Amino acid sequence: MRALVGDELTVKGRHQGDVDRHGEIIEVHGDEGNPPYLVHWQDGHESVFFPSADTIVAKHRPAGKRQARK
Repeated sequence: MRALVGDELTVKGRHQGDVDRHGEIIEVHGDEGNPPYLVHWQDGHESVFFPSADTIVAKHRPAGKRQARK
């Protein structure tokens, strides 16, 4: 998994009733966008995070740049 500062993470709940966790990458500690990442979580805490298979990365697009429609 490769990511950049500003990308958003969603970690899916593993069990029925678990809520998804959401956070924003604030530092990339690996080479060329690889983990680990320092993540600011929606609940306000920060942690060093190694993504697992249940993690989704949403790429952050800078303001003013929109993807062209087909």
